[in-house]
Amino acid sequence: MTPALDRLRDAGFELIEDWARHPSLVSNLIREYRDRVDVVIIGGGDGTISQAADGLVEAGIPFGILPLGTANDLARTLNLPNDLLASAEVIIQGHHKRIDLGWLNGTHFFNVASMGLTTAVTRRMSREGKSRWGILAYLFAAVQVVARARPFTVDINNGTETFRARSIQVSVGNGRYYGGGMTIDENAQIDDGLLNLYSLEISRWWQIIPLLPALWRGKLSGSKNARTLQGTQFEIMPHKGRAKTIMADGEASGFSPARFRIVPKALSVFVPAPLADALVSKTI
Repeated sequence: MTPALDRLRDAGFELIEDWARHPSLVSNLIREYRDRVDVVIIGGGDGTISQAADGLVEAGIPFGILPLGTANDLARTLNLPNDLLASAEVIIQGHHKRIDLGWLNGTHFFNVASMGLTTAVTRRMSREGKSRWGILAYLFAAVQVVARARPFTVDINNGTETFRARSIQVSVGNGRYYGGGMTIDENAQIDDGLLNLYSLEISRWWQIIPLLPALWRGKLSGSKNARTLQGTQFEIMPHKGRAKTIMADGEASGFSPARFRIVPKALSVFVPAPLADALVSKTI
């Protein structure tokens, strides 16, 4: 990361470098420096950046990203380059865009929050495996856990109606990409003022196989084994069962019941110049 920091200094940035001992402390670090800086620059992956969300909201200043993670889904949504020097140039150019945040039980997230299958996948992945295999680590972990997945029953409320679902995974997305490049919904944008929800409602593990292409591209709408909803708020409540662990941007973020809402135009982030006026993302 040193060449990227040197490039920022060459461009006139006076940098105050500091490191959080743990991702959960990133927001506290931002709060500590909020009155001394004009811009926050975060070097890290989706989990680290997500842990910074609460602090960024309180600071109310623009932030830039130097992507250092395995998946870098937020960077992908924002069309940021993975190359650190190129990402530094984006910050230097000075174009920024206001984006939405998701809100979950009192904390904020950028990409997606899930319960069910994703929790088991995340727990299966080791730091060593992510470093060695990169995005493929997500696939390896998913193959190992999907056959053991058991459906659970939840009630989903969108503010006007309540739906009962027998699901192996419920995901609520604010951004576009998650899980190493999967798409929450083909029409999702991180500045559209909407949350996108899907529920995988299968009774046998092999039923997920024909859903995989649609799951990757965000085209689950219309599938008989998936429910998709769009709105500004959701509540997901366990039905006669144990509370489910919720993962937000790859990090454990509490338990159900889960209350979600959209926070429109919550933050200002540096993006490539063509995206300063309108965010445009391509489905892989």
